[in-house]
Amino acid sequence: MSKILLIDTDKRPQDPIHPAQARQLLRNGKAAIFRRFPFTLILKESHPDASVQPLRIKIDPGAKHTGIAIINDSNGDVVFAAELQHRGFAIKESLLSRRQLRRGRRNPKSRTRRTWVKSFKGDKQLY
Repeated sequence: MSKILLIDTDKRPQDPIHPAQARQLLRNGKAAIFRRFPFTLILKESHPDASVQPLRIKIDPGAKHTGIAIINDSNGDVVFAAELQHRGFAIKESLLSRRQLRRGRRNPKSRTRRTWVKSFKGDKQLY
């Protein structure tokens, strides 16, 4: 299950919390939405003495996608996970499509256009 990121009024990071606890904080007016992606709440009162558990970011690079995860070191929970889609193949496909369209404009192949062909006798004949 994903967690909700939390910061205090001084914008110091706090431990991520469960979505149900985040809903309670919002309902009771103790927190407000700071950012929508990644979803982050900002507390309305400061907690300077709060201890924060260490988090680790893990990246899994791939040919088409890159996986990104933030993991809590103490218990191994996944705090945040995302998948980043590379544009390399999309760019290649759009360039290929553009090239094909250009070739089609240069060499129009119309069904109604009559072509000259050689007959068996060697005379040119209109089909």
